[in-house]
Amino acid sequence: MVKTNTGRFFEDYTVGQVIDHAVPRTMKMGERALYHMLYPARHALYSSDQFAQDCGLPFSPLDDMIAFHIVFGKTVPDVSLNAVANLGYAQGRWLLPVWPGDTLRARSEVIGIKQNSNGKTGVVYVRTTGLNQHDETVLEYVRWVMVRKKDLDAPAPVNVVPDLPKALTADQLVIPKGLDFTNYDFTLAGEPHRWGDYEIGEKIDHVDGVTVEEAEHMMATRLWQNTAKVHFDTSARPDGSRLIYGGHVISMARALSFNGLANAQIVVGLNSGAHANPCLAGDTIRAWSEVLDKAQTDAPGVGALRLRLVATKGGKPFDLRADDGKFLPEVLLDLDYWVLIPL
Repeated sequence: MVKTNTGRFFEDYTVGQVIDHAVPRTMKMGERALYHMLYPARHALYSSDQFAQDCGLPFSPLDDMIAFHIVFGKTVPDVSLNAVANLGYAQGRWLLPVWPGDTLRARSEVIGIKQNSNGKTGVVYVRTTGLNQHDETVLEYVRWVMVRKKDLDAPAPVNVVPDLPKALTADQLVIPKGLDFTNYDFTLAGEPHRWGDYEIGEKIDHVDGVTVEEAEHMMATRLWQNTAKVHFDTSARPDGSRLIYGGHVISMARALSFNGLANAQIVVGLNSGAHANPCLAGDTIRAWSEVLDKAQTDAPGVGALRLRLVATKGGKPFDLRADDGKFLPEVLLDLDYWVLIPL
């Protein structure tokens, strides 16, 4: 009997299949320290207990993207170990803060499958739920992945492509219990810009850049227990390169967006996302944002911004697509998400 896990291939998935992922992970302050070391993350709510308490929370939660990476990493051995690429995201919601000491696990349901025309790969759609030690849902999202076939002669399944809404509405966002920005300290947060200072259609060049190195991206990917072969094994890709984990690009771009969006404290919704082009070691990641929508919430002093976050490895700020509608080759990430910001 074979004891090792070679991962699932495209023909192993069926719509309605539910996968409980190993292994639960207890989160501590070490994850925060490493996260802030790997990315230039400086948002005040995730840096200071006192700042978080002044905003109505018991103390500082772990960064929202830490929760995302941990839950995502749990799914990799079952969903994307044999992936060619992680293609996109939708319907992501952060439902509860993750506190130091919480234990996270993940469960996924296959909601769609579609074989590609080459007969060698297919796209698998999953809805993933992250749960804490109390079986409370802290995070949920949909993603779709291109996965290799093992048996090229396996018959193509009936294509099922889920109908995913373009974006979450503001009333679908979940505000952390007790959050109150009426006594928000803009000086300690690092910038004076509040909800009313941003206009729909406004674009912000975040100015700074970070060059990604082989060692640090593999260290980050291991931190999240993401075991996808393409991030570590040079034989997994035809060109012999290691592909940078897409979540690494997301966190880097989110951290870079502090310059211009320092008060966009909490990520609460992920509308859509595309990893437009591969990111490799030696690339310098830069970022720009566009304000897509604004909304007020029922929480005191708390507003919401819907933002486009674009990560690039060159080119001019605010350039996204070519005349044919395809992403420009220097675009790495196009992410549409909701954040909470003081009014």
